[in-house]
Amino acid sequence: QLQLVESGGGLVQPGGSLRLSCEVSVLTLDYYAIGWFRQAPGQEREGLVCLSSTDRTTFYADSTKGRFSVSRDNAKKTVYLQMNNLKIEDTGVYFCAAPDDASCPVGGTKYQFSRWGQGTQVTVTS
Repeated sequence: QLQLVESGGGLVQPGGSLRLSCEVSVLTLDYYAIGWFRQAPGQEREGLVCLSSTDRTTFYADSTKGRFSVSRDNAKKTVYLQMNNLKIEDTGVYFCAAPDDASCPVGGTKYQFSRWGQGTQVTVTS
């Protein structure tokens, strides 16, 4: 049973950076795609970006392009979300998730991902 655990959230000022980690308990991470989602208060869970098993990045949210990047360390079974130039509207709970396929789903809705972490809170405030 694949399990995902996010870490690295916290409080940051606008313009600051954070790096989130998603540690995946699996025999090998090589064959898995991992996506990142954000859920702001009172809003639906929104797909941000996904990294396929072949390291292809798919951006789901235009707001993340140029500011967010995703990478993986298969030896550590960890996927990272680097977030730069954070804005107040980036506040929310961030989740990592795995789809059933090794590639990233087109569209990036929450329904396309079947395994989820518990989330980590990111608060951007001055």
